[in-house]
Amino acid sequence: MNDIANLRTTLSELDDLLVNCMRCGMCQSVCPVFQDSMLEGDVARGKLALIDSLAKRMIDSPKEVKDRLEKCLLCGSCEAGCPSGVKITDIFIKARAVLTSYMGLSPVKKAIFRGTLVHPRLFTGLLSMGSKFQWVATSEANSFFGTSCSKIMSPLIGDRHFMPLAKRPLHKDHSGMDTGKGTAGIRVAFYPGCVVDKMLPQVGKAVIKALEFHRCGIYLPKNQGCCGIPTLASGDEESFLKLLKHNLKPFSKGNYDVLVTPCATCTSTIKKLWPKMAAKISPDAEKKAKRIADRTMDISEFLVKQFGVDLSAHAVVGAKKTVTWHDPCHLKKSIGVAAEPRTILKGLPGYEYAEMKEADYCCGNGGSFNLIHYDTSTRIGGRKRENILATGADVVATGCPACMMQMTDMLSQGGDNVAVKHVIELYADAL
Repeated sequence: MNDIANLRTTLSELDDLLVNCMRCGMCQSVCPVFQDSMLEGDVARGKLALIDSLAKRMIDSPKEVKDRLEKCLLCGSCEAGCPSGVKITDIFIKARAVLTSYMGLSPVKKAIFRGTLVHPRLFTGLLSMGSKFQWVATSEANSFFGTSCSKIMSPLIGDRHFMPLAKRPLHKDHSGMDTGKGTAGIRVAFYPGCVVDKMLPQVGKAVIKALEFHRCGIYLPKNQGCCGIPTLASGDEESFLKLLKHNLKPFSKGNYDVLVTPCATCTSTIKKLWPKMAAKISPDAEKKAKRIADRTMDISEFLVKQFGVDLSAHAVVGAKKTVTWHDPCHLKKSIGVAAEPRTILKGLPGYEYAEMKEADYCCGNGGSFNLIHYDTSTRIGGRKRENILATGADVVATGCPACMMQMTDMLSQGGDNVAVKHVIELYADAL
């Protein structure tokens, strides 16, 4: 009975959210998936029309509805440009939760999410083991990027050029840090996120180097869990809430001034989704999540607003490289951070900054979207690659590990010697 009551409540909430959509079609001009397919069912307006009769449609043809709703990057482009202010991302997440509640999770997702991801120690241990034996199934794809490819034909991996798991993840060297306030009088909690910890530890080390340079105290609690967005994007609220409870414990402690992350998606999830979802746990959990969210900042935003990041004392003599910037969707469109990373890049010694055409156009990754719809993801990513190459840049910087993975795949497959870096890596190098 509780499940039916929850379903009725969620459907009613969807009705309330849908009422503002005027079906104007403005979302067509900004949706990367629609721009690729030109199919009405792939744009927000078409999906909202589908959701409008969700109760009936999920009984008549639940798989068709699920497939159409999952063909979305959750990039937020439609919501950012909606003249009626429709909370499209919230609608899609709620609709996916309804469908998952009705249909259940696939065996694979159930094994990944509920069997491993919600148990951070187990998840970390399995990936640590995987990093030692990944060479068995993979081989080098491109030495410039350090990418790998599958040795065998795999429908999951396909022709991807992907970043291998790090031989030594970030937590091996830096987990459990607690250095007090620091001489700058600021205590910073650090949430690296899964990809930085397990695949791109150099990004996490760059964050720590920058914080130490500015004499900040660092609070980096052990055994952090995933922010939960992969589970919520798949409609698995149960797993998301378990991960949220896990993360609330360490980050509700530690009397820190600000929480920083180098992952645009994690930042957006913590700031916008943790408080909303924590309300489903308890009023106390909601209060804790809101307090964390209010203190959460992207690392580039924090450095620029707090310290100004003047690098003039580190001037480099000689030829300069060119760097360009890709706006992660969850950084610019979700939380409005766009000027700060550009401030850092424009001040880098040894670099000239070149603005990219369509810098805020989605790279096409979209997490699980990349796994399910790789052909579409590749075509969208190819558009991003062309815009990167048109700048003549030696380096493309961004603020999202998932975007780094996508652009690395596209540039690696194209044989383009354009380095892909996180903005904090370039900043830390300049110190």
